[in-house]
Amino acid sequence: MQRTAPTLADIADLAEQALAAIPARFTDHAKPLTLLVEDIADDETLDAMGIESGYDLTGLYRGVPLTLGRNDATPRTPDMIVLYREPILLEWIETGEDLGSLVNNVLVHEVAHHFGFTDADIEALERDD
Repeated sequence: MQRTAPTLADIADLAEQALAAIPARFTDHAKPLTLLVEDIADDETLDAMGIESGYDLTGLYRGVPLTLGRNDATPRTPDMIVLYREPILLEWIETGEDLGSLVNNVLVHEVAHHFGFTDADIEALERDD
């Protein structure tokens, strides 16, 4: 039984494992993604998204979805997925879900944004499972 809260590195390890488990047909498109784990979203991010509490955001995709195409002539920052440790841990405590499964779900949700899926698209796919 774990007696201390999982660290940023623990969450990052789980996220890397989840990313490595993505089906092979998607991995080439997911390779350029940078993974980052932070404790909680900053106020600027929350304000930009219209979210009041940092505990309501477990992950975020920052980048240009593949469906919008790439213009290699335009400099840009790398596509990134940020996972937020504290909200993930809060959900873990509240739901009792396996932490690895929870991190996997958040990561897959954000990877889906990279592939151009909206939140509504993802919710519809989840209902079909």
